[in-house]
Amino acid sequence: MKTLWQHCHVATMAHGKYSIIEDAAILTADGLIEWIGPRSEAPAGQGVDLGGAWVTPGLIDCHTHTVFGGNRSGEFEQRLQGVSYAEIAAAGGGIASTVRATRAATEDELFASARKRLVSLLRDGVTTVEIKSGYGLDLASERKMLRVIRRLGDALPLSVRATCLAAHALPPEYKDRADDYIAHICDEMLPALAAEGLVDAVDAFCEYLAFSPAQVEKVFLKARELGVPVKLHAEQLSSLHGSSLAARYQALSADHLEFMTEDDCKAMAAAGTVAVLLPGAFYFLRETQLPPMDALRKHGVAIAIASDLNPGTSPALSVRLMLNMACTLFRMTPEEALAGATVYAAKALGLGASHGSLEVGKVADFVAWDIERPADLAYWLGGELNKRVVRHGAEVIVGDITCG
Repeated sequence: MKTLWQHCHVATMAHGKYSIIEDAAILTADGLIEWIGPRSEAPAGQGVDLGGAWVTPGLIDCHTHTVFGGNRSGEFEQRLQGVSYAEIAAAGGGIASTVRATRAATEDELFASARKRLVSLLRDGVTTVEIKSGYGLDLASERKMLRVIRRLGDALPLSVRATCLAAHALPPEYKDRADDYIAHICDEMLPALAAEGLVDAVDAFCEYLAFSPAQVEKVFLKARELGVPVKLHAEQLSSLHGSSLAARYQALSADHLEFMTEDDCKAMAAAGTVAVLLPGAFYFLRETQLPPMDALRKHGVAIAIASDLNPGTSPALSVRLMLNMACTLFRMTPEEALAGATVYAAKALGLGASHGSLEVGKVADFVAWDIERPADLAYWLGGELNKRVVRHGAEVIVGDITCG
């Protein structure tokens, strides 16, 4: 069936710009956009009146850690009372506590808790999300996490991409044996998980407190052998030129990037690797080193924005709030921020040909917002904006999706 969504204004986000069509219509068929343009020129179709709404592509959260066990709000209180992260970690907190809780949780328990978080994102206008593993750190637990990620994609009206982040931290059983753990990832974990169809991309954490560029490169080589694209946490706390390493392997994205250099920017631009900025973590950790925005713009690096939803450093449940933080903290424009959560976020997931902008032939994922202008999406803090969410050409009744 063909559906004509009309009486609206559209910010198509083609080429990273608003690319506005006033008094527009969108014709969808078989889950795709068949036609888009001025309403006066629209072809025939069963009509849906959008009441003058502003239509944007569905939001895309291209970097999350949504699946995890436990809760670390107590550590948040400790840090605010002056306890350092190192002291918390030495007492068994930090990522180690999340690993213990995730390993102990059943698949159903992980599914139920993650579903609640995803419903919040869906109610915020998100139609596509990436979810990483990385709190299991052994084959059985990483498999459990990735199976949950696949289940979430089947259970909710969201497109869900699964990323294996086994190289996230050193598990306790490999204490002081990082090279052995990397070998285990390459020789056993990645081949098994990829063979089971659980992995859309491979990620790693390249940092002085995680894994070195040389260790990460071994993971990238194995991913290349398996035919799986790569991504990288890089330059969050120090400059190890992990983003340049990612570019050498044509990574989909390098993420965080506060300490990246101009040479890193040049390398990413040449490779087409997307810079994914994570203002929630920057805010939550009270960081002061800003990503090199001028260099990223100068060299034409595509900039995406994501929530980095995770229990320790960015317990963020709103991509719209991330748009505001990208503007207020990183001095991005509302147009740049919206492009970062649509067209460039799609590119960061390898979905640029099918998602992220409203163009003929692309997937019909969009949101009709009751707002005055597109900048409102980055302007309002908190709360739910009235909206209609359309995924694959069919309306999602957001109010009927419960957190239970």
